[in-house]
Amino acid sequence: MEMAIGGRASRDVSRWFYAWMALACMAVAVLGFMPTYFMPMVQGRFAAPPIVHIHGMLFFSWTVLFCVQTWLVASGGTLAHRSWGLLGISIVTAMVFMTLAVVVEGINRSEAQGFGFEKRAFAWIQVSGMAFFGTVFTLAIVNLRKADVHKRLMLLATISLLDAPIARWFLTVLAPPPPAEGFAPPPPVFVSVPPAIVADLLLVAAIVYDWRTRGRPHPVYLVGGACLLALQLTRVPVSSTAAWQAIAGW
Repeated sequence: MEMAIGGRASRDVSRWFYAWMALACMAVAVLGFMPTYFMPMVQGRFAAPPIVHIHGMLFFSWTVLFCVQTWLVASGGTLAHRSWGLLGISIVTAMVFMTLAVVVEGINRSEAQGFGFEKRAFAWIQVSGMAFFGTVFTLAIVNLRKADVHKRLMLLATISLLDAPIARWFLTVLAPPPPAEGFAPPPPVFVSVPPAIVADLLLVAAIVYDWRTRGRPHPVYLVGGACLLALQLTRVPVSSTAAWQAIAGW
């Protein structure tokens, strides 16, 4: 009986750990985009095509839904969690296609400004990141009945998106001021690596939690985390290859 009660208590603690991790992911997303999107938009200083706002709305919707879903499970609302899952699939599907649309719009605009090569290179970050997120999310849906795998895949997928909001703080603090005239080129690809490593610290926290509660990290974190890190560290060389430049140009 004591073992049963202890096991149930351990599962409850684990549920709340993932709820707090989801809340941390949402906080990173909100605070990250605060200086370059939310505040300028409130102040009327942010000008962008409507597609950019739709893109942002979808990604922010995902972080909110992910947070709600984990808190539903933690508080015992598993049935509601499953019902809202269809909305998650719809949002993620829209995120994938909207990312491609934003990439196409950005490349076309940069080509007209004379920065086609730079934008095509930078687009690798967006396309490869969404490919990783979409793949991990799909695996999470496939493993829906394996709760230990499903929840870790969902957390890994969400963490993989957080390099973008963290990068906004790097740009705010370290980027040179925009030119007085003309257009600023897209940022170099290498600036995406440090924010990605910072975002990975959340994954490290999840691995440490597993180590303390399970005695070893879960394979999802080891294999998925290794794939994510490899993707992040190879962004610079891949983005400038002739093959990717041709695909992005197409």
